[in-house]
Amino acid sequence: MSGRVGDLSPKQAEALQQFRERIQDILPQLPAQHDHFLLRWLRARNFNVQKSEAMLRKHLEFRKQLKVDVIITEWRPPEVIEKYLSGGMCGHDREGSPIWYDVIGPVDPKGLFLSASKQDFIKSKIRDCEMLQRECNLQSERLGRNVESITMIYDVEGLGLKHLWKPAIETYGEILQMFEDNYPEGLKRLFVIKAPKLFPVAYNLVKHFLCENTRQKIFILGENWQEVLLKYIDAEELPVIYGGKLTDPDGDPRCRTMINHVGPVPSSYYVWDHVNLEYDQCLTINRGSTRQMDYEILFPGCVLRWQFASEGADIGFGVFLKAKKGERKKAAQMEEVLPSQRYNAHLVPEDGSLTCDQPGVYVLRFDNTYSIFQAKRVSFTFEILLPDHLQPPQVNGSSCNSTQAEGNSLS
Repeated sequence: MSGRVGDLSPKQAEALQQFRERIQDILPQLPAQHDHFLLRWLRARNFNVQKSEAMLRKHLEFRKQLKVDVIITEWRPPEVIEKYLSGGMCGHDREGSPIWYDVIGPVDPKGLFLSASKQDFIKSKIRDCEMLQRECNLQSERLGRNVESITMIYDVEGLGLKHLWKPAIETYGEILQMFEDNYPEGLKRLFVIKAPKLFPVAYNLVKHFLCENTRQKIFILGENWQEVLLKYIDAEELPVIYGGKLTDPDGDPRCRTMINHVGPVPSSYYVWDHVNLEYDQCLTINRGSTRQMDYEILFPGCVLRWQFASEGADIGFGVFLKAKKGERKKAAQMEEVLPSQRYNAHLVPEDGSLTCDQPGVYVLRFDNTYSIFQAKRVSFTFEILLPDHLQPPQVNGSSCNSTQAEGNSLS
């Protein structure tokens, strides 16, 4: 049994009745009271009535604290988010569900975070969720049947190391957690298109925020992605740029009036010089000396990510490669991967990342040899980001059922 209206087992029907009885005191405050809505919370907790009740009550507090009921009418995101955060709702799939697009590549995470608060990003995504839910309700009225979930298309062409910037990943994780906690069963399927080699690393950073049921709704499409999209979306509802026939009234194939296609954030929007970061370690590098840390990479495709700040003056930093862990070598004796240079990390914290194309021992080296008089205190975080070898389901173009799609090769 699917756990939906008209397809309930006797135990599921009994759980629904108990659930409705236990939440009588808050029922009038909920955005909907019908069985379709209540069953979403039960399915999210495998029909455990107690856990479903706790989840729903927590959601009601969430709505009150953030004034979610009026977020569409009484709150607008800052201008920089409206202009430079990509995505938008455009068209409906063949079953009438709204389609949301995210265009990841051109997004400038650091520029956005220097220009708006994390809370503004989260509220903007809550607002998007409420707009999509409102569209689902309208579609239910138009079609005369329940529409409660959306199709998402993630265009990740151009996904790069800048998108793995730690503050951005952490905030995105919070947004995913917010979605899981407050909009259960709101996702029908998510198509990832144009995925580059870096995508498994990026997915591995955020997948733990998603429940297993949500992960099963994620499908990575291959070269035949346009063909697959057209199986689930009518050509008249799919933008020309994605293989359909839909354009803006002026003929724009990107449908920019509905899908925000962005670019770098102009520095005129910046309200901070840097984003405050927390560091895992700190050390002192004596005048005229260096300190280096070894990180062994066992297979290609891993990403080294670093953040550091110095006190009082600049510091040199570079990345090198050597054969064996533990052996002490000078920079000239190692392969230079990232040339050593001086960074004004005392003024603006430095962050960066590097894809490790080959196995070996990577040496992250702080250099203070040029300083005759001054020792440097450096706070830093170094991480190894692993690719995700347990990929989300792949789609062969014939079906999007999770059991059929699991493990299929892409043609």
